Amino acid sequence: MSAAGDPRAERTRAKLRAALLAECADRPLAELTVAAVARRAGVGRATCYLHYPDLAALAVDACAEVVREAVEALHAWRGVPDPAVPPAALLEFFDRVGGHAGLYRELLAPGGGGPLGPVLHRELRERSRRERELAGAPDAALIASAVAGTFTGVLADWLHGLLDEPPASVAARVWRLLIGLHRTPLV
Repeated sequence: MSAAGDPRAERTRAKLRAALLAECADRPLAELTVAAVARRAGVGRATCYLHYPDLAALAVDACAEVVREAVEALHAWRGVPDPAVPPAALLEFFDRVGGHAGLYRELLAPGGGGPLGPVLHRELRERSRRERELAGAPDAALIASAVAGTFTGVLADWLHGLLDEPPASVAARVWRLLIGLHRTPLV
């Protein structure tokens, strides 16, 4: 059985992810050590390095859940989307993301860069492209890239305080932007 399918390996990675998030609640990622995370997870340092090349890779994996939540939140509607009413999941996402905002700020640079930015962008772009293609909407790849770039950039800028808005407001405004992108005719 490969490490990817090994339940013991997945349990160890889950312990490491949880330990990293717990450590980041106390101090910034830049101040963490592999030893501290391994100790909190109840594993040895060598075990940590067996699963992740460094703390940044572990942090990106630990934050992968926020990527999945963002993708699901943006696609949590059926029928014709109402630009005035963002999906409840999107509002909840912006409310919840503040719980580990410090870590997300370290991994998601303003504008959407950093180690987490490309992961979020890629996942959003792929889901948007698939959904547009299934709906028979034109310009699937172009609109999907615009949606992914817009959301990733707005989220990153909001986390860094470049957009001074409460969670519900930024969720509603980014929702209107994304609906506008989907509805824009490309001539």
